[in-house]
Formats: sequence, structure tokens, C-alpha cells
Amino acid sequence: MATGRTHRPATRSRGIPEATVARLPLYLRALTALSERSVPTVSSEELAAAAGVNSAKLRKDFSYLGSYGTRGVGYDVEYLVYQISRELGLTQDWPVAIVGIGNLGAALANYGGFASRGFRVAALIDADPAMAGTPVAGIAVQHTDDLDRIISDNGVSIGVITTPPGAAQQVCDRLVAAGVTSILNFAPTVLSVPEGVDVRKVDLSIELQILAFHEQRKAGEEAAADGRPVPDEDEEAAPPMRATPTGRKGPDGDMPAVMPA
Repeated sequence: MATGRTHRPATRSRGIPEATVARLPLYLRALTALSERSVPTVSSEELAAAAGVNSAKLRKDFSYLGSYGTRGVGYDVEYLVYQISRELGLTQDWPVAIVGIGNLGAALANYGGFASRGFRVAALIDADPAMAGTPVAGIAVQHTDDLDRIISDNGVSIGVITTPPGAAQQVCDRLVAAGVTSILNFAPTVLSVPEGVDVRKVDLSIELQILAFHEQRKAGEEAAADGRPVPDEDEEAAPPMRATPTGRKGPDGDMPAVMPA
């Protein structure tokens, strides 16, 4: 089996747009579920609904792969699973190193879904000397002092950073210097990398904030539908105020002229 250090996916050379590449894993997940149910073929409408996109966009995406389906029959599920897996590089072996073995790093190391998708956790690395030699998910944690050797010995081209934000850039620099060309960053900070190095950022707090925005918007729409007043989004939210005579004394001294109701 080929390793990630010597073979790269062909998506860029074939001119597949980044937006299409970002949707390929969604199609693959839906197709894998169909395959597990022994479904032989699927229409573009059914697959698009399962992946959460519209069918026209799906057909356009698949045209970049050279797969157009058969009119009246649809797409061959097993063939598409193979075709998309090949385009994503999942038919190869991708050794991965996780740096920062705290709660999140340990959870990722124990995640069983990596191996089934072509990713092998080859090394766990941490800066805490007390962690060295500790087994996590059956792999002994190694110290960051040996990072260069670890990356080289295991042929790692994908690094996962789960360190505190203050250490992330230094770890990133060391991974890049050691030959890592793709980084998945869980640290809540923006990493600076040279040209030719790909970084994908996962920030759970940002995703939660986006969900909070949508929850707030839905609450406003429900209030409007019920005839309740909806605060102007351009006005700064503030508690109701009531006037109070000046000069009154309270336990902490003079009360302000305006106090919260």
C-alpha cells in the first residue's frame, strides 16, 4: 500500500474546485451508509438529499470525477465509493501524528473512525515529560524533543495539533520543518504556514457561536409570528431603566439618578 509521504491525491492537478472537494466527504458518508445497506444504485436526487445538497450541484460535482450515472438507473454505489475514496486519497495509507495529548488529543487517538478511512495514528507527542511512555489507545506517548525523528521514522505528512493556543504556532513550525505538509488545527488560534502547507482549522466554540446566532434568529422570528415586539438588532440590548431622584442614600452611598428596574 502506498504511503502518504510519496503519493498525493490528484484533485488539484485535475482542477477539481475546492468547494467540490469539501463536499466529497459528504457524498462518501452517504454512499457508505447505502453500501452498508447493500443498496446497489442511487439516483442523484436521493443521494443529494442524503448529503444535504441539491441534485444539480451533485451532478456538477460528479462531472469533475468523470462520473455521470446512467439515465433511469442512477449511480452505482460501490463504484462511487471507490471513485470518491480514490480522489480523496483514502485508498492510501496516511500516517498521522497527534501533538498535545490532553483530553482532546487522547479522545482523537481513541477514535476508531480514522483507520476505516485510511488514516493511521502513527505517533502521539506531548511536551510533558511525565507523559512520555504512557500508553494511549495502545500507542506510547513520545516527547516533543524527539518530534523531528518521530515524523521522519513514521513517514508522517499529516499533523494534528491539539495543544493550548500559546504552543500551537511553535508546534506547527516544528512539524513543517520536519516535513509535515498538512495540518489539522484544533487549537483556538490562527496558524501561519509557508506556501505548500495546507491547514484546516476546527474550532468548536465558533461552531457553537454560529448555532447560537441561528437560535437567536429563530427566537426573534417566533416572537414576530406571535405578535410580540422584537428588539431592533441595531440597538444595543440594555435592561429596563427607571428614573430615581438624585441625592438618595443607599447602603453603598449615593444612588445614581437612573437605576435598573
